[in-house]
Amino acid sequence: MRLAGLLAMVPAAASAATYTVGPAGSGRQYTQLSAVFTSNNLAAGDIVEVDGGATYSGGIVVGDDDGGTEANPVIIRWRRAVGTTRPVLQGGTHTIKFEQSNHIVFEGFEVRGGTTTCVFSEAHNVTVRDAYIHDCPSHGILAADQNSGAFTLEYSEIANSGQGDTRHAIYMQSDEVAFPDTVFRMRYNYVHDATGGVLVRVRHQRAEIYYNWIEGSNLHEIELIGPDCETQKPAWTADLRREDADVVGNVIIHNSSSRSGNALRIGGDLEGRNQGRTRLVNNTILFDRAGAVNAVLVQLGQGSLEMHNNVVYQPSGSPAIVRENPASNVSVPTCGPQSREPWSGGRKVAGSNNWVQTSASLVPAEWTGTSRGADPLLTNFAQRSLRPAAGSPLINAGNNAPVTPAAFPFPTPLVLAVFDPPLRAKMAIGAQKPRLALGGIIEIGALEQFESSGSAPIRVNGSQPLIPPRGQTSSALPVQSSSPAQSSSSEPQAPAVRGDRGRPIWRQSPARRYRRFVVD
Repeated sequence: MRLAGLLAMVPAAASAATYTVGPAGSGRQYTQLSAVFTSNNLAAGDIVEVDGGATYSGGIVVGDDDGGTEANPVIIRWRRAVGTTRPVLQGGTHTIKFEQSNHIVFEGFEVRGGTTTCVFSEAHNVTVRDAYIHDCPSHGILAADQNSGAFTLEYSEIANSGQGDTRHAIYMQSDEVAFPDTVFRMRYNYVHDATGGVLVRVRHQRAEIYYNWIEGSNLHEIELIGPDCETQKPAWTADLRREDADVVGNVIIHNSSSRSGNALRIGGDLEGRNQGRTRLVNNTILFDRAGAVNAVLVQLGQGSLEMHNNVVYQPSGSPAIVRENPASNVSVPTCGPQSREPWSGGRKVAGSNNWVQTSASLVPAEWTGTSRGADPLLTNFAQRSLRPAAGSPLINAGNNAPVTPAAFPFPTPLVLAVFDPPLRAKMAIGAQKPRLALGGIIEIGALEQFESSGSAPIRVNGSQPLIPPRGQTSSALPVQSSSPAQSSSSEPQAPAVRGDRGRPIWRQSPARRYRRFVVD
């Protein structure tokens, strides 16, 4: 009887609800996705299913009373049916915004036309999966400076987004006070054809950029910098956390005629420097343009750079591999550390088994096992068929066990690339293919000579590369010194640094907090 009485006192677990959305006449509960969130407070495990073959109005706000839990997120998804196309979310200032609605999965949508953003995340543990986000006249995907945490972007296509120098296709940051030690995961995506800005701009504490095809930025394909020092919470300081990035198994193609000429820019801008560790492994970095170009431009406070098994190639030129933007070429930072040196604590570079052109300049002397030649012999560069052709110097030339430097080790790296990126097209969920290392030694670059037909990673030389478990983060990251150091190279040809003023900031309201987006 005592046990029965105790059980009677425990409230029954609320069953998850399913909400349905479809066009008028479909018989669904709602005809607009926005109405689900204005009419209900969603809870852990709730599901919103949206009919395809229809267009729904943007301006959708998933509020702070609509989140789930880490173990039981709220799921907003396309109700897949044979013969239907994905649902389209169109227009609005923010086509869809996650406003402190933590633990959300957003899957299967086409999103376009938001005048300020297409997808705006001001939340923790948001997953955007199997999305087609395009024709966004400002930002494609944007994370707010405050109250943003972990974010996963996978199996998606982002295209025709960005504006000028300050609006970007993907622009991610995390709130290191509210959500320390969280990760931005970006995997199996096709990101291309920017209409302005950078394709992937990251101020997040930790970025894991794995197996993506990234091509056609207006400025740089990838930019890895630090939090915007003007828009953080009062408890934040530049030394609170270090911003690290692990970039593995990507195709990165720069074909813009813009002034930048950088595939990657790392370190900082005038509003924030990362002081962190960047690691590049098994990437194919190509330049489809003439003129001066840089594979990696380092400026304003990079902690270290580690590179293994990468190929860098410019058919019509001679690329610089790692260029340092000297202090004399940049302005004084807006706030935070005032040093203008490219490295936060002196040059720290390491790497192994990279392939570069014989004519390439600024090849790090710290590298070992570097291969040089006139042509990496890709199958067809012009048609973007980028597997090594027969006789390529990339075949069986990688390092199967790249060692992170003892002096500046990268925390919990993905040791080797074990899957292919999408081949210049959107990848379906679960359609990734493992790398097939027939010779027992991994190829240099993002792709092996032959495509696998399997669905599981292939062991390389009898040893499975380490993949951090899903959800693993880099907790308790050490903070690196921010003392200025002299650059080891003062060569010019790097652009002067300008700030980025297009960002979300906080205002306070008696009723609730809200955000005003600054455009200047």
